[in-house]
Amino acid sequence: MHNNFSITVQSVDETAKLANKLAALIKNDGAFICLYGDIGAGKTEFSRLLAKSLHVKEKVTSPSFVIINEYLSGEIPVYHFDLYRLEKEGVKTVIEELDEYSKKGIITLVEWAEFSDIKLPYDRIEIRIDYISDTVRNFNFTAIGTDYIPVIEGLKY
Repeated sequence: MHNNFSITVQSVDETAKLANKLAALIKNDGAFICLYGDIGAGKTEFSRLLAKSLHVKEKVTSPSFVIINEYLSGEIPVYHFDLYRLEKEGVKTVIEELDEYSKKGIITLVEWAEFSDIKLPYDRIEIRIDYISDTVRNFNFTAIGTDYIPVIEGLKY
């Protein structure tokens, strides 16, 4: 078993299919997911597509200014964090709070996790999104710890 998987998608439709596949693999147990990528890479769009695949009814938006958005209308609670605008002290507070969001039975999405400047202690899925062109993105999924290796393996098929 490998703990990483890369795929290049050519369109928003292919991105939606990838989000749908991930949703199917994590909707029962939940997941802690960190999203990495430059501004405009598609972190929020992928989060939106993932939430849609989980039947979230609320409009999914970037939590840049509010730090966290909660979506409780879908198949599983989804908590969407954005660390981009936090200073180091603020990040420390949120990192401690994130422990509450690393439990089974919920999905936690953390955009700009690289701004945490702190090693996240949780088993998690890291998704790096690289912008290739207007419609093309490369996704690299990595399981940190052993909990999510079956998810990464499931994405391959």
